[in-house]
Amino acid sequence: GVGPSDASPDEGVVEDLPLIDESAVEQLTEGLISHYLPDLQRSKSALQELTQNQVVLLETLEQEISKFRECNSILDIDALFSEAKHYHSKLVNIRNEMMMLHEKTSKLKVSGINI
Repeated sequence: GVGPSDASPDEGVVEDLPLIDESAVEQLTEGLISHYLPDLQRSKSALQELTQNQVVLLETLEQEISKFRECNSILDIDALFSEAKHYHSKLVNIRNEMMMLHEKTSKLKVSGINI
């Protein structure tokens, strides 16, 4: 004969399906949703806050980077001014030397004429 071990595990499942109560399924679904939904909503708002904070952080970083670029520009300008100062003093020295040489040559010409 056919014993209980010979019965298929799926046997009777198809026949049981029509007996499922639609309201029970709805209530179970609502229960499941109400159980997980608050956590999911909290996670969603936490992720939104994190995203907003990242945007603020990125904007702040961009501002700091532009400040560093400005600092580098200022350093370049400072270097340019110190270089200009250096060349200016060189020019002043050359001018003074030329004036001194001019005086000497003038004295030489005058003394040459007197000789």
